[in-house]
Amino acid sequence: MMRSLFVAAFVCALALAQPHDPRHIVEGSVIPDEGYADQPYIVKTDDGAWLSVITTGPGKEGASGQHVVTRRSTDQGKSWSAAVDVEPSNGPEASYAVLLKAPYGRVYVFYNHNTDNVRRVIADNPPYADGFARRVDSLGHFVFKYSDDHGRTWPARRHDIPMRDFAIDRRNPYGGKLKFFWNVGKAFAHRGAGYVPLHKVGGIGEGFFTSSEGVLLRSDNILTERDPEKLHWETLPEGDTGLRAPAGGGPVAEEQSFSVLSDGSFFTVYRTIDGHPATSYSRDGGRTWERPEYMRFDDGRLVKHPRAANFAWRCANGKYLYWFHNHGGRFIGEHPRRRTMAYDNRNPVWLSGGVEAASPRGRVIRWSQPEVVLYDDDPQVRMSYPDLVEDGGKYFLTETQKEVARVHEIDPALLDGLWTQFDAKGVPDKGLLVDLRAPFPASICAPELPAFLRRSSRGDYGREDLRAGFSVELWVRPTSAGPGQVLVDNRSGDGRGFVMRTVENHAVEIVLNDGMTENHWSSDAGTITEGKTQHIVVIVDGGPKIITFVLDGKLCDGGDARQFGWGRFSPHLKSANGGPELRVGSGVLHLRIYNRYLRTSEAVSAFRAGY
Repeated sequence: MMRSLFVAAFVCALALAQPHDPRHIVEGSVIPDEGYADQPYIVKTDDGAWLSVITTGPGKEGASGQHVVTRRSTDQGKSWSAAVDVEPSNGPEASYAVLLKAPYGRVYVFYNHNTDNVRRVIADNPPYADGFARRVDSLGHFVFKYSDDHGRTWPARRHDIPMRDFAIDRRNPYGGKLKFFWNVGKAFAHRGAGYVPLHKVGGIGEGFFTSSEGVLLRSDNILTERDPEKLHWETLPEGDTGLRAPAGGGPVAEEQSFSVLSDGSFFTVYRTIDGHPATSYSRDGGRTWERPEYMRFDDGRLVKHPRAANFAWRCANGKYLYWFHNHGGRFIGEHPRRRTMAYDNRNPVWLSGGVEAASPRGRVIRWSQPEVVLYDDDPQVRMSYPDLVEDGGKYFLTETQKEVARVHEIDPALLDGLWTQFDAKGVPDKGLLVDLRAPFPASICAPELPAFLRRSSRGDYGREDLRAGFSVELWVRPTSAGPGQVLVDNRSGDGRGFVMRTVENHAVEIVLNDGMTENHWSSDAGTITEGKTQHIVVIVDGGPKIITFVLDGKLCDGGDARQFGWGRFSPHLKSANGGPELRVGSGVLHLRIYNRYLRTSEAVSAFRAGY
């Protein structure tokens, strides 16, 4: 039975628009800093406050004056107390701190400290013309302090943590007598022991760190022993090497993030320069690890990610969240700029949801298709080094642009969608404008789509970004997989509007045109098959200005053919409204149009609901 819904098609697009988007990072609450802001990590103290630690300073990353401070918040990050120095800004560099709270309330802070005040270190030439690097914030001593008053004060005395030499240390220019390392991984407790991640570095050169691998510093008595001089430390894994890239990968394997599964297994994910993050599991408390592999979604496809922090957290409900950037930026070749480019494109941020599953070797994590969770309007802004905080049933993410750190509350519907994505089945009805099955009427009235922009009411009548969007969902059986087959088209005679059509390489494309600006993006190659019934959702998201395709329940990620499976459209595009009629191609079986962006999870659910 054919049914047609044109829900509020006459409503003005301005009334439908949602100018504020909680995913836009400026909507978050700022954590104050001194100029540079890195690693805004948080623990909840026993008096109910949030204690934030941050690496800050008046200069850029790595500059003199870089030090560690803490602040407290009693209103879930909306406001913060004055900064308390863990280390002063006029001392040697102190950097890259993480926190661990003992069961009795003591809070430990662990960080890099250039105790010996080393001012330069041997580095590769090129790129260092004289053979020395003068950035000295990732070497020296790994130390800790502690607070017994919930972070209000920190003692003057710091304590060194002994680190066992690995082969990577002995290969550095100092034979391990001076160690290169840092840490961004969150400390954690398990079965009465405390664990602090550490990332060992083999040398400094192109891309700064030229080789790296991950270890864990384990203390079996830190959670109970109150005398810091009596703490025991061992360096894991056993043997002479840490967590590295998979076989055949590059020399970089760093910023390990750890989660403890319900059976006591450890899961870690970490960045490489190979275009994919690496993962491994330990079944014996970090002493040995399974062979590292590149991370995969539950459907078997490789996760794509550049040389950037990618963290996974276990939530109180026993499920998982994974922060990453969903593209395959990697170092290829010897040109210096290509190596540094592997750090780029950390905007937007994507989340994947994880659920545990049984396997012959122990519990493992299944990972969902991802969603955009945070973005900035400037694509060059890079968000990274997050933390996850759960408080009062709410979920918060921290992040930093290296100059501004913020706290963001996350929409619980987004998280629920990720976690239920593996089984959810159903068609969204919110924002549904058109719902038509073949055979289609001879004449179909084109629905009014939300505008992306409008003239502002401020004095200069400039542009106001409405952060609106729309989505088109199709069931199709293409009569041809070749280029030129129109699937749906609302364009006017002068080209305004949108069209979805097949293009070369067995893909489908959407074109958006407002009379002055034209944009287009296509699905991955090989996603359209002649004579096969397929589900296609194109999502035009006016928040981050991103177009995504979800085909047969899978978000296009570019595969091996291209770095990005998602594309950007112009922030100057006014709308995708065209002529008064909607034309539907002969291969279309079912058409739905929504006056909002669908989440990936909604597109997956609609596919599973079937034709």
